[in-house]
Amino acid sequence: MRKPRFNPRHLLRRRQVLAWLVRIGLVAAASRVMVPRAPYVVVGPPHVVETAHPITCVHTRLIDEVEEWKIQRSLQMVREMGGTAIVEFFPWAYAETAPGRFNWERFDTIVEHARAQGLTVIARLGLVPSWAQPDPDSIDFELTLNTLLPASDEDFARFVEAFTARYRDDVEAVIIWNEPNLAFEWGYQRVDPERYVRLLRVATPAAHRGNPNVTVLAGALAPTLEPVGSPYGMNDLDYLRGLYEAGFKDTFDALAVHSYGFRFPPDEPPAPDVLNFRRVELLRAIMVEYGDGGKPVVITESGWNDHPRWTKAVRPGQRIAYTIQAFEYAEDNWPWVERLCVWALRYPAPLRSYPDYFTLVGPDFTPKPIYTALQAWARGWPDQE
Repeated sequence: MRKPRFNPRHLLRRRQVLAWLVRIGLVAAASRVMVPRAPYVVVGPPHVVETAHPITCVHTRLIDEVEEWKIQRSLQMVREMGGTAIVEFFPWAYAETAPGRFNWERFDTIVEHARAQGLTVIARLGLVPSWAQPDPDSIDFELTLNTLLPASDEDFARFVEAFTARYRDDVEAVIIWNEPNLAFEWGYQRVDPERYVRLLRVATPAAHRGNPNVTVLAGALAPTLEPVGSPYGMNDLDYLRGLYEAGFKDTFDALAVHSYGFRFPPDEPPAPDVLNFRRVELLRAIMVEYGDGGKPVVITESGWNDHPRWTKAVRPGQRIAYTIQAFEYAEDNWPWVERLCVWALRYPAPLRSYPDYFTLVGPDFTPKPIYTALQAWARGWPDQE
């Protein structure tokens, strides 16, 4: 039997392949070294917010943040800005994945870091888990995660009670649903003030059973001029009147409203056919009309947008000036407003559309000029000019 002839070219090829494998291994190892690791999260003793204006509040979007250090850093920036409170979304669908089976881990992380930063938490509750939703074939409208039918109201109320009981030492207030005067936020059902009052009749007592001291915020009304019969929503003034006619007065502790400025300066007088910052005064007048003037108002969303091409935006310099002027106007003229919360601190990732221009901080935590200006005002720092 003939032995195979030695071929030096085969040995050369093997050495070349081995050399490339070594190179690839070195590159992979170097890549692991060069990629920055996420900062190690340490929760220290509680901080105290230093602020000259306790009305200052920011709406955060932390529930979908993947990395814990980003949650911590976001809340640090709220405290460093001089904000005393945050509004954050705590979705029912995230916590109760099956009836009576709760996973609080995500919520615990946010609440723990808010406590460490000395921040008050206002929790927005909503979003329906799949097990509490109707069979799509049984309804004649589009099914979404906002679709809550009366059959599931008690299920939602049990979640509210469990939530307020768990966070009774950390959550100051809960918002029952969001913008129920918009069809989208109501799961494309017909917008109906009586329906929302029926939900409050079970959710508010449940919240107080969990924590007798929690403040139940109702409304969270979206500013809109939708006419009667619109499939998209209901004018917030008409909706609030409808709520009171349906027995709203005895179902909540404080009214939550959204008060955006759009293209108008903050001192622009309110009018029924105009959407501006002072529209909240028209809502307040309805509260007084129905004998409910003793309850406070919390503005849970507000602000201006400085997108260069959105038709409802203003210039960046105007946005800064209008935002600070709005806080000053609220402090000077609205003793019934407890907090004014700006939408929004930052998003976990860029949306690459006009909503990005509502934020105070970029996704990489770079503060925008409006953050710096609002920080100087809220902290009471002297004018540098």
